[in-house]
Order: sequence, then structure tokens, then C-alpha cells
Amino acid sequence: MDVLSLGIFVVDVLAKPIDAFPEKGKLTLFDQLEIHTGGCANNTAIALSRLGVSVGAMGKIGNDHFGDLLLQTLNENRVDATGIQQDNSTNTSFTFVAVASDGERSFCHYIGANGELSENDMAWDIIKTAKILHIAGALVMPKFDGQPMANVLKKAKTLGIKTSLDTAWDATGKWLETLEPCLPYVDIFLPSLAEAQQLTGTSEPNEISKFLHNYGINTIGIKMGENGSYVSTVEEAFHVPAYPVDIVDATGAGDAYVAGFLAGIVKGWDLKSTAELASATGAACVTAIGTTAGIQNLEETIRITKSRNTK
Repeated sequence: MDVLSLGIFVVDVLAKPIDAFPEKGKLTLFDQLEIHTGGCANNTAIALSRLGVSVGAMGKIGNDHFGDLLLQTLNENRVDATGIQQDNSTNTSFTFVAVASDGERSFCHYIGANGELSENDMAWDIIKTAKILHIAGALVMPKFDGQPMANVLKKAKTLGIKTSLDTAWDATGKWLETLEPCLPYVDIFLPSLAEAQQLTGTSEPNEISKFLHNYGINTIGIKMGENGSYVSTVEEAFHVPAYPVDIVDATGAGDAYVAGFLAGIVKGWDLKSTAELASATGAACVTAIGTTAGIQNLEETIRITKSRNTK
């Protein structure tokens, strides 16, 4: 396979409108309920498949209905789910999202099976078949973050597998302390600007990139939302603007960007074309509700990259 997406898998249940939670023992009504699969590794894997990349998924879910839903969705999107383990001792990670009338969201999260993923769960017979090992959701997998993750990245590199890393927000505030053991074994690093600022202690994208390149990371893409992204290798660096689209839901846009970036690398594109595909995949994502509903095939996504040139 081209890419193995390893990391967090979540089911999101959205309810709206909920402007206040009921008092204890009371009931409140809402009008709309949606159930979506999510989590960085899930979203990136599905987007990669839509872009025509051969992709597998690896992680831990519960042996429950939500776990079955995740497996079904991966299979429907032609993602190889052989590497997904269903654990009888915990439930699938779950987020309840209460959406207020003004669109503001409140979250209740159960860490569940994602919190149980460890180095011992790695299926190396599957990992060895991948050209790129992408770890999605670093800093929110307590039994896998830090040295265990570093061990896996190091072993992958010794096997000739290219390594990629995407972070989540670190509520513990340990950032570099947790991630530093991993960085020397990362080929492609794709954090958000806010995450990269916390990690490096610097604010400007060019300074962040210099800090990270010093660990030996070759390719860096810093996601900056509506401000586009800043991408660099040791040899070149530039800013790629975001594509103007009607934003419906920005959830999952960062994971879509990562998918586009990895797809460009798989296809052997240069850095500029790769970053433009990443930006277009992120733009497609925000045009529909949910983390993957807006993701299109490669041809349609490339069409987004041409839209700016024709205006």
C-alpha cells in the first residue's frame, strides 16, 4: 500500500440546537441528530482513498456498535482496515457535540480505545507493506506518545519506510517534552500553526521551520487555516494561499490537507504542486458538514487548484 494511517479513530454524534444543558433529572428537546466517523487517522485515510491513493488504517476501537460503524465506513471507502483492532476491554472513542443556535460547539469526549493503543499493538507485517507510515493524532494517545512512538518511527525508517507525523492539541502542555524523541525519525511533519508555535516556542512559520529542520525533518507543512500554509524543505520554502470556497464546516480540514500533501508525495510531485493539492483537499473538506463528506476525487480536487489561475 502507499500509505498506512495509524492513530486515532472516533465517532462523533452532533446534536443541534442545544443552547443549554437541562438541569439534573430534566429533559430537553433538539431538532437534528447526525452521526459521523472521525479522528485524525480515520479522516486522513478516507480522504487519501478518495484521491486514489492505496491506503490502510491502523488503530484501536471497541468491540461495539460504534466500532462496527467505523469499520463499515472504512471498508465502504476502500480503506484496508486489517490493521484495526477491536478491543473487548474498552469502548470506541466517542465525542458528543452540542451545537448551539449560533453554531458554537461544546464537546464531551470519551478517550476510550485510543487511550489504550500502545507499541505492542503494532502489526509490523502490515506496516512493512507501506511506502509511508503516517501517524495521525500524536499527543492524544497517552500509552503510545513519546518514546514508544519514537521506537515505531525509528524502526519504520530502518525498514526503508518514509515517516509522516500530524499532531493534535496537547492539553497536558508538555509538547516538546513528549514529542522530541520522535522528531529525529520524522521525514514529513504537518502540524497546525498553533500546535507548531506551542511545540517550538516561536511564532513565525520560517522560524518554526528552522527549529524543526534542525532535528533532521526534511519536509514541513504548517497548516494555517484560511491563511493557507507555509511549506518548506531544507532547500526551499514558500507560502501557499488557501483557496476561496464557501465554508460550511471546517471540521477535519487539517486532516484533509494532510491527505492531499501525502497524495502529492506518493505521486512524486514537486513541493509546490504537493502543497497546492493539500490546500485544495482542505478547501473541498470545508464545503460540507462532517470531516470527509466534501472530499472529492483527484480530478475534481485538481480543478480547485486551477480555479485561482482562471480568476
